[in-house]
Amino acid sequence: MRSGEVLTLFIWMHCLLASYKVIATTEPTTATNIFGKKTDFKDIESKFALRTPNEPDEDTCYLIPGQEHSIAECNFNQTSKTFVVIHGWTVTGMYESWVPKLVDALYKREPDSNVIVVDWLSRAQQHYPISAGYTQLVGQDVASFIDWMEEELNYPVDNIHILGYSLGAHAAGVAGSLTKNKVNRITGLDPAGPSFEYAEISVTLSPDDADFVDVVHTYSVGTPDRSIGIQRPVGHIDIYPNGGNFQPGCNIGETIRLMAEKGLRGFIDMDQIVKCSHERSIHLFIDSLLNEEKPSMAYRCNSKEAFDKGLCLSCRKNRCNTLGYKVNKIRGKRSAKMFMKTSSQMPFKVFHYQVKVHFFGKKNLTVTNQPLLVSLYGTKGESENRPLRLAEMSSNKTYSYLIFTELDVGELLMLKVKWEKESFFSLSDWFTTYAFDIQKIRIKSGELQKKLVFCPENGKHATLTRGKGSVVFVRCNENSIMKNHE
Repeated sequence: MRSGEVLTLFIWMHCLLASYKVIATTEPTTATNIFGKKTDFKDIESKFALRTPNEPDEDTCYLIPGQEHSIAECNFNQTSKTFVVIHGWTVTGMYESWVPKLVDALYKREPDSNVIVVDWLSRAQQHYPISAGYTQLVGQDVASFIDWMEEELNYPVDNIHILGYSLGAHAAGVAGSLTKNKVNRITGLDPAGPSFEYAEISVTLSPDDADFVDVVHTYSVGTPDRSIGIQRPVGHIDIYPNGGNFQPGCNIGETIRLMAEKGLRGFIDMDQIVKCSHERSIHLFIDSLLNEEKPSMAYRCNSKEAFDKGLCLSCRKNRCNTLGYKVNKIRGKRSAKMFMKTSSQMPFKVFHYQVKVHFFGKKNLTVTNQPLLVSLYGTKGESENRPLRLAEMSSNKTYSYLIFTELDVGELLMLKVKWEKESFFSLSDWFTTYAFDIQKIRIKSGELQKKLVFCPENGKHATLTRGKGSVVFVRCNENSIMKNHE
């Protein structure tokens, strides 16, 4: 069994889902029909805590639908924007640690705003299928609350931005579909997959639920409806950091290491590893709030495979966008799937490069799964020994690859390429020289939207040999000035 399958199996055991058939339309017996409009605020079970910058981790004051005096008591700012945060499923019945972090980051970016945390903990701590059904009731609660704010206080829904995580993203979608007027924006942070992958849009997040819907998918691993995060696009823009796969720093190897080193404590900590990729969506958004000067860029692409070849680094015709708070609100006829790479910790921004190279050879040679190291040197710094594993290298063929680095090296001046030898001993190395000639390397920068051509430092071609030293390339004389993408 592969490592990804092991982790997926553990997650399903961890979430108590294995013995249930999860159905999106599951409703508790006390549910109100989703298409019915609540008229009695006493039916609302969700609580709306207006948190403060001084106490981002405490629910000190509640806005109560139907009770206008709660607005003044909680010092609600009626002239500023409002963020509505909806949490997801919980095993403990308590808020998770990301909630105050997001609240704090929102206030740091928008000090005069209102940050409201929707408390549906009592419903969120049930068996997952039951909590999944409750998202419809939570969505109705939130919609009634927003309509009350608009009708009784004349508060503009254009000032409302809902942020929903996991199950909370679908609750946000239900809320947006039921409000009298559409809210300005809904951000779906890795919307839950089980029970929602094939569900009707009336019970899931969808582009129709707000003027603009942006979605971040960080854990869409496994077969559909067995993926913790939903795989299909559900917004105007759907961004898949690292392909929506296991996020950097959240791998199975780290899980096993914790168990080996810490025993029982490691098993407890493993819960955080399990949630790591799922919650990364939240921390990417927090990063966009706190590190405004380091925006993470995503690029439209038809598939993860094409993106990993560096084929999708264009910004023409809105093909790129910024992840998070300052996303460019582009609403197309269909969802724009976008991809990006990130680092393993905040700030998550990286710089993307396409490397395009043609391998020459006097004799036919094809090798697969080869490790290379690429070093980038620029006007601002250097990023050395970036690993690049090539699925194939073959004589007289052109290949395109994606590399990325956390460091902003500025305008590229030079690069080095080294073909590493595999760690295991191979008799073929005694009888065959593994080498390719390279005349030029073409580089495209996603962040700078520039392209460069690099030539061998010495001579008209350079020979890249497995197990030998680095080959140096410098900017070709005729391309010493950066050009815009065609």
